[in-house]
Amino acid sequence: MSRLVVVSNRVALPAKGKQASGGLTTGIFDALRDTGGIWFGWSGEIAGKQAAEPKVTKADGLTYATVDLPRKDYEGYYNGFSNAALWPLFHYRLDLMSFTREDFAAYQRVNTLFADALISMLHPDDLVWVHDYHLIPMAENLRRAGAKQRIGFFLHTPFPSFGVLAALPHYDSLLESLCAYDLVGFQTNEDLTAFHEAVCRGASGAVLPDGRIRAFGRTFRAGVFPIGVDPDAIAEMAVPAVKSRTLRRFEEGIRNRQLIIGVDRLDYSKGLEHRFKAFACFLERYPENRGRVRFLQIATATRSNVPEYRALRQRLGALAGDIAGRFSELDWTPMQYLNRSFSHRSLCGFLRISRIALVTPLRDGMNLVAKEYVAAQDPGDPGVLILSPFAGAAYELDGAIIANPYDPDAVAEALQMAAQMTLDERCERWRAMMMILRRNNITAWRENFLRALGETRSQLS
Repeated sequence: MSRLVVVSNRVALPAKGKQASGGLTTGIFDALRDTGGIWFGWSGEIAGKQAAEPKVTKADGLTYATVDLPRKDYEGYYNGFSNAALWPLFHYRLDLMSFTREDFAAYQRVNTLFADALISMLHPDDLVWVHDYHLIPMAENLRRAGAKQRIGFFLHTPFPSFGVLAALPHYDSLLESLCAYDLVGFQTNEDLTAFHEAVCRGASGAVLPDGRIRAFGRTFRAGVFPIGVDPDAIAEMAVPAVKSRTLRRFEEGIRNRQLIIGVDRLDYSKGLEHRFKAFACFLERYPENRGRVRFLQIATATRSNVPEYRALRQRLGALAGDIAGRFSELDWTPMQYLNRSFSHRSLCGFLRISRIALVTPLRDGMNLVAKEYVAAQDPGDPGVLILSPFAGAAYELDGAIIANPYDPDAVAEALQMAAQMTLDERCERWRAMMMILRRNNITAWRENFLRALGETRSQLS
């Protein structure tokens, strides 16, 4: 069996990994335990003027290798090109995209540094699995350093249409980098179609009759591998979490009102401003729900040093205050807006006691909160998922109520429909979605991708 080498921007080191559950971290740990191997990436630490040698930690038969970055490289690679250019571009926010040649050079430089640090650790038959937009040039740089291993890439974000992608200076360089992989994985068919269009229009490439892609002198594969969750593990976590002191106190506070929940990182792609306005529209259009519902929005602050994120936090605070001022009564407050993090266990408990989940991003690669909400529900009395059509999860969870986040009236109507939905319909929708979650779980995602990568043959071998 080939050894697996995982490359990602951040590495869950052993002490932290033992506390992790769900999502990408669990999927990677399970894959590495199956085959043995290396998890490689940035340490999260800032070095001096020069990048430090890789720090290597061995635990439980696995190797963790991390590299510190000089501050200038970190700023340009991470805060600059990755998160000021690629993140808004891939989420269709050209108005927020900020590109500089210095940032792009730092992005290329860091990817070269990572490849040079990793190449000596590779074995001839390794499978190399690179994750996400921070590391698009990794395969190209590994190839230049002499790597002949099979190398796959998985994009966790959306991939934009060619008209959007072409707004990025040097987009053709990114396309050429992606074509250096043996397998490129996307969340949805829409993303794969956009990539096909970009290769054909932006690189004069071609999609062959068997689905392979030819561009930049290489032939490789691309496919759809929707990331999943472990629904049974989430359910097992949610049941006892409801009995915790935190959840018991919270339930006492809402006094048997229907709980509407949103759980997101504080990011402009999540559509939180639109969601708050839609909730206000719901209370305005359907006043019989006043006093009967409570909206809990958990928005964990991220990138608080970035001006756009600080401004978003201030706008959301103002909107939440306006909703409270307009609709609160002496014995009822319509919503709670929390900028704090909770353990995954507690979040599963919040999801289980919620009658309605609002998952309404403006653009999202998948959105695992939607899947975790369904998995956390009581099978005998499940809640209702309201889902944006612009989340990758909407391609799978057809038991959700689909509502366009740009239309506050549509979201308000969806909330009213969810609040009035019968138990029989809620159960029918939940069962249909659970069948999909179990079929497309985190294990299936991992195994399907690695099987497809293993079946490729690098043209350099």
